[in-house]
Amino acid sequence: MDRIARVAGANKERIYGYFGSKENLFQAVIAEAKAQHTAALGEPSGDLAEYVGRLYDHHHENPTLLRLMQWEALHYGDQPSVEGSGRADLYRDKVTALADAMGGAAHREAAATLLILIGLAAWPHTMPQLRAFLLDAHDDQAAHQVIRQHVVEFARAALYR
Repeated sequence: MDRIARVAGANKERIYGYFGSKENLFQAVIAEAKAQHTAALGEPSGDLAEYVGRLYDHHHENPTLLRLMQWEALHYGDQPSVEGSGRADLYRDKVTALADAMGGAAHREAAATLLILIGLAAWPHTMPQLRAFLLDAHDDQAAHQVIRQHVVEFARAALYR
């Protein structure tokens, strides 16, 4: 909190007064990053494989959300987060949109599909060291284009089989 206050040019007590705790501040940061992410991508619709490609692009250009969610996962493990209910509503809306785009798929099937599609698009950015080892490139644009193409092709094959 000292470092956050210093970087923000704010008094630590004021930050605690506003947010109440480090956890609440962290959840507010995640909620804001998630809101920006949702605003940039919208709901799954149209060509779902291209939606996954846009999701890949967004995580490539904006890795902050994935990093925050990794920290959250390390902290909470499989326990629900403090801010879980608001995010649950957001994901429920995404699952409903995906179910509709999949021609009325069952909610549970659409939820499992969304989880897999998010993983497909996010994993290369979640594990940059593995990406670098496998493709012999740390942040090479050509490598990202190859990965993006494969992500979209895998999504297309899975969704439109």
